[in-house]
Amino acid sequence: MTGNLSDIKIPDSKIAREAAELVRQHESELLFNHSVRVFVFGAMKGIRQNLKFDSELLYVSALFHDLGLVDAYHTDSKRFEVDGADAAREFLRSHGIPDPKADLVWEAIALHTTPGIPQYMRPEIALTNAGVLVDVIGVGYDEYTPEQRDEVLAAFPRGDNFKSDFIQVQTCSALKKPLTTLGTVNFDYIQQHDPAFHLPGACALIRNAPWRS
Repeated sequence: MTGNLSDIKIPDSKIAREAAELVRQHESELLFNHSVRVFVFGAMKGIRQNLKFDSELLYVSALFHDLGLVDAYHTDSKRFEVDGADAAREFLRSHGIPDPKADLVWEAIALHTTPGIPQYMRPEIALTNAGVLVDVIGVGYDEYTPEQRDEVLAAFPRGDNFKSDFIQVQTCSALKKPLTTLGTVNFDYIQQHDPAFHLPGACALIRNAPWRS
């Protein structure tokens, strides 16, 4: 897990190593490699934009960002992003990391699928989101050189069926707690699986509110 990729050093502190070990215990190779790629791509963008960011906190955010998809950290009532964020904050607190830093990681993970907001927040939040976007849907793909992309994929491969396998993992999680997908991009996983499934939209919620007018 140590080494450099296009001048990006994988954090090698005690906390970083233990975070990677914990996540690796529970995540598939598909999710684990994706999570490290999120860090590397995010850190590359941060350096390219001359942002000042905490590499260790970005690394923990990236490692934990999809942990809520696995059974050990799944809850019945929270969005998977919040499950992962809660796990990361608990991990950091248990290692003596002060709340402001632990809360920053929580925000980065909780918001990583929320469109239009993370990019305006602190670098660790923005870069976690950016790493996810480029690795999953290719936003910013051409901002990285072919050599950079090839180097990252050689170290942390996508595998032959990343797209379909990743959709399947997300769909399984969403189907377990469909109400948590209301107003999020995660609803699309359910709708692709079952086009007949519907959640109440914003207009229906407003019209059904208990107010008289």
